[in-house]
Amino acid sequence: MKNINLVGKTVLITGASRGIGAAAAYSFAKAGANVALVARSTDDIAEIAGNIGDKALAIPCDVSRYSDVASAVSATAQTFGGLDVLINNAGVVDPIGHLQDTDPEAWSRTIDINLKGVMHGMHTVMPGMIAQGHGTIINISSGAAHGPVEGWTAYCSSKAAVYMLTRAADKEARDKGLRIMGLSPGTVATQMQREIKASGINPVSQLDWSAHIPPEWPAEALLWMCTSEADAYLGEDISLREDDIREKVGLV
Repeated sequence: MKNINLVGKTVLITGASRGIGAAAAYSFAKAGANVALVARSTDDIAEIAGNIGDKALAIPCDVSRYSDVASAVSATAQTFGGLDVLINNAGVVDPIGHLQDTDPEAWSRTIDINLKGVMHGMHTVMPGMIAQGHGTIINISSGAAHGPVEGWTAYCSSKAAVYMLTRAADKEARDKGLRIMGLSPGTVATQMQREIKASGINPVSQLDWSAHIPPEWPAEALLWMCTSEADAYLGEDISLREDDIREKVGLV
């Protein structure tokens, strides 16, 4: 693991109650950053914030509601005196199933969380970041953004759209000092993978649990992406499946 110093920086992480989001909260706090933990599950983020201490703030928030996200960003900036990094991590894989069998409302809910939730975060933080002349936004992507997966039409569609949102926002805001990119972590040992395994649909559900990487790996990758070493990947997805990326992050 690399020794990255983020003392004095403030990061807001959505979906911070478990999995990659929770691991990232601990990693950023260990690097010295102030951390705002955003999620719907109030008890979980309160517990994690309590474990971290004074540098952490727990904010209940549904990312599909723009007003919730705007309030979370405002509370973070007021508490810590600014905002330097946004990690758009909140996401769901449901509904899993063939398109013709899928509940349209459940399908739309995934778009509200996975795509509109990311847009809400970016829209609320970008004015402040542009005004201060710097800021990093990292959207959690997926291999599903780049290739179709059986039973995941909502997830694939939302992640593909987020990839284009990442690229378009980078095109608009890079010259204003913003660093915008995506992280495609591969399969990670989280609750989402348990839901995928239980579905029994597509090859991902058949993977042995030992094939999944620990959530601490993408957490370390997110830290590394906040440094100038990752500037070559602005506007793109970084894949943690690639050996050279794992080496740059310090995972091998």
